Amino acid sequence: MEGHDAGPLPGKTQGPDPGVPGGRPSLGAIRRAEGATLHRMSDAPRRRAVLEVWCELQCPDCRTALDDIRALRERYGDALTIDLRHFPLEKHRMATPAAQAAEEALAQGQGWPYVEAVLSRAEELGERGEKVLLEVAEELGLDAAEVDTALIDGRHFLIVDADLAEGKAIGVTGTPTYVIDGVRLDGGRSQEGLRERVERIVDRLLAGGDGG
Repeated sequence: MEGHDAGPLPGKTQGPDPGVPGGRPSLGAIRRAEGATLHRMSDAPRRRAVLEVWCELQCPDCRTALDDIRALRERYGDALTIDLRHFPLEKHRMATPAAQAAEEALAQGQGWPYVEAVLSRAEELGERGEKVLLEVAEELGLDAAEVDTALIDGRHFLIVDADLAEGKAIGVTGTPTYVIDGVRLDGGRSQEGLRERVERIVDRLLAGGDGG
């Protein structure tokens, strides 16, 4: 079964944030304003092709999707901007704390390594909770005490909540979900064929074409 194409986004067209020159901020500029919602995996200038990946860190399907994301990064390098967006699902009790911990890891300069490490322990996260989040922080050489404090004081909650609200507004219902060039691709149903679909869109965008 080929990956499900959910079609164009309701009431939204893909494009740069008009409030920020060149689009949304780089990974190094984590906060452009209170409530900033986009967290870059690449510090390179934003290109024509931008892929949003809506995911949560207690989701086994998102862990599977890492292989496709790595392959896309390997193939396109900085020509493809990959944006990680939070979409914690209610059925996973640790999804929201994990997203907040990932934001703190990002603030400490290890956002993407932290995401990969937590996803590799998705089932364990569900069983052991915040201990896993702090263990991963320690393993990566982060300030685990500060990660713990961030979970307690909720300093990153608004960022996670804003991502969740935006995802719902554009029709995201599960994870992983990919959004590129105004098209939403639902990887929660099936990931088969999704990478190839994304590659076709990216190739067209990089070539400057308008066709599908």
